[in-house]
Amino acid sequence: MEFSNLFFWNQHFLTGAAVVLLLLSIICQIMIGVLYQNMIKQADNMAATTNKVLKQCKLKFSHCYQMNMGTINVNAFVDKFLNRIRIGRLSLTTMGHLSGQFMMGAVFVSGMGACKGIIDGMTLGALLPYYIISLFGLYVYFSVSSLVDVPGKKRMLGICLVDYLENHMANHLNIVKEQEQIAKTDQNVQENGDMVEKCSDAGIQLAGEKEKSEFSQKEEAELAQLIREFLA
Repeated sequence: MEFSNLFFWNQHFLTGAAVVLLLLSIICQIMIGVLYQNMIKQADNMAATTNKVLKQCKLKFSHCYQMNMGTINVNAFVDKFLNRIRIGRLSLTTMGHLSGQFMMGAVFVSGMGACKGIIDGMTLGALLPYYIISLFGLYVYFSVSSLVDVPGKKRMLGICLVDYLENHMANHLNIVKEQEQIAKTDQNVQENGDMVEKCSDAGIQLAGEKEKSEFSQKEEAELAQLIREFLA
């Protein structure tokens, strides 16, 4: 079988592959934009959010804040968290890179098809689909990227998270910590009061027993004196 007759070198296959890569590139961009937009809407009401990613962010921040005794770089925490957001096993950052790679792959496959057509002596009309896919694909890719504006949405989400974590959740955690300290102090005071009361009761009991013992000794001495006087 000649190399030019192989399936992956077929004109229809190359055209289809370029279209598929173009669609994958656009789908990745749209998915990332939709996810960021949804999280931005949920971030407006972080206290009652139902988004699993944002709830995970709040939980991680709470643990880090308590472990570091309230000293935490909120901006660095948010940047790390945003870079770790995943869809399955792929992070959103990786998906953004894949989108660009898919687009470049579509252009590369179209270029291969055009080169094959030129080698085979195809007319300009026969080569036109490859040029259309390349030019139209690049136009659609950059148009969708501009409309979705993934970097802008990521930056906006980061601002919302920093604002909530720094100005609301940190204060809430401080209040909770103060309440726990007050409750602990009250418990210690109560325990100390109970201990003092027990000690006081024990002291009174010992004093009563001592007084009773001294009184009994006095009675015995008086009784012995009376017996001696009687016998005398």
